[in-house]
Amino acid sequence: MMPTLYTQQSKNVTKTWFLMVVFFVVVIALGYFISYYFNSPGILYFAVIFSIVMNIMSYWYSDKIVLSMSKAVEANRDDYIDLYHIVENLSITAGLPMPKVYIIEDASPNAFATGRNKEHAVLAVTTGLLRILNKTELEGVIAHELSHIRNRDVRLLIISIIFVGIFAFLAQMVFRSIQFGAFSRRSKNNLPIILIALVIAAISYFIAILLRFGISRSREYMADAGSANMTRKPYALANALRKISEDPYIEAVKSRDVAQLFIENPEHEEKEKGFSFSSLFSTHPPIKKRIELLDQFA
Repeated sequence: MMPTLYTQQSKNVTKTWFLMVVFFVVVIALGYFISYYFNSPGILYFAVIFSIVMNIMSYWYSDKIVLSMSKAVEANRDDYIDLYHIVENLSITAGLPMPKVYIIEDASPNAFATGRNKEHAVLAVTTGLLRILNKTELEGVIAHELSHIRNRDVRLLIISIIFVGIFAFLAQMVFRSIQFGAFSRRSKNNLPIILIALVIAAISYFIAILLRFGISRSREYMADAGSANMTRKPYALANALRKISEDPYIEAVKSRDVAQLFIENPEHEEKEKGFSFSSLFSTHPPIKKRIELLDQFA
């Protein structure tokens, strides 16, 4: 049976809660093993509090963190009235509340959506996007970002990004503790405890990062299809992607994690031709492939 919009939304909600539960369990497990090694229950208590606080932070405040890191500011309606009209009309078409509109001062064309749910969604575009695209193409991009909000994959991706970073930090912390002999004063019989903690952190990190790559790629294809369906003009987004691909790089974006949220990777990177190992771990599907699929819709 072909997946529908509602099954996709349901899957994303389930994945979000699953990831939050996994994070909670993994952090507590690490806290337990480390507290057992040091014979210090306080470490376990800290792990419990830390996992709860980070789950709350990732759910409620991740959008504010992303907006700050991308240097986006809320758009004045009077200054960007045409943009507001496009967002309002497409929001009605999509059956969504009007998201907040933010602007990134950068000559390169790009855009992203964020927010914990459709009632607290944010749509950000660069000044370059408004300058380079015509109205029809801009509608295609806005519809793409609204599809992310409607599909509920924005929150899932942000949470996965935050957790990947935390898992990486925890794995690195345990590894360095072993590497530099922080546990050398302890009995060698307790070394397996630390190794188990390291394995848990490492496995969790790799699972989270693979999940993140999978989410990043599939969400773009789904949003492209959503844009084509919403505007009834697949060629609009296809033409917009052609223009965006010429110069998507935004100087304000310094984090690979934040880069995943944009419609096209805004970081400077060497273009790969054909297949490469690094392409397997690209956060965005090939833009040529996306354009080809949109052309098929048209």
